[in-house]
Amino acid sequence: MASRIAVIAAHPDDEILGCGGTVARRSRAGDEVVTLIVAEGATSRDVARDPTARQRNVDALREAAGKANAALGVKALEFGGLPDNRLDSRDLLDVVKVIEVFIAKHRPQIVLTHFPGDLNIDHQIVSRAVSTACRPLPAARVSLMLFFEVPSSTEWQTNLAGGAFSPNWFEDISSTLPLKLEALRHYDAEMRPWPHPRSYQGVESLARWRGATIGRQAAEAFSLGRKLVPGDGYE
Repeated sequence: MASRIAVIAAHPDDEILGCGGTVARRSRAGDEVVTLIVAEGATSRDVARDPTARQRNVDALREAAGKANAALGVKALEFGGLPDNRLDSRDLLDVVKVIEVFIAKHRPQIVLTHFPGDLNIDHQIVSRAVSTACRPLPAARVSLMLFFEVPSSTEWQTNLAGGAFSPNWFEDISSTLPLKLEALRHYDAEMRPWPHPRSYQGVESLARWRGATIGRQAAEAFSLGRKLVPGDGYE
């Protein structure tokens, strides 16, 4: 039976870096994937001082996001428009409400989002807000919540912060890794030269390593947030 999957990411490119191969494979299998990008990804940059340049940057990122998500078969893409790397300046409730509206509209069974122990503050807040918006109330439909890793952010968190990413859920992306890398080409301005972890070689190397740990050619790794096994009366 096909599922509806929601990917909720902080910034444009996080959704592809974190779970692009899984999205492509699930879309091919008939699942319906929808994406929410919570923050606009530009206001923390130097060009933010020039409103016109900032808006051009925001528009370019949204265009890139549209092309990247379309390449993976995503059915709907929405933007929260909150400020980049400043989510900690907003009340958590503001972020939760953006996500709650999205969840209520699309009614996913599966949610993929950031690992809560990530180094990036926006990633942390989005993860926390998703957990709040997807809390298991009696009428809730979300039965599976998975936390993904983002190269150059998740692995850079120190042990002193606690809760290092330790994956216990793997998705085989052997057949869709090329699609993930192709989708990332739309975010070329966000990528970095090797040996930066957010380089094309770094992303592929991580996928190959995650695959090798489970005896596959390539994989994406997740930390299981919550799994609800439905019983009688669950819709």
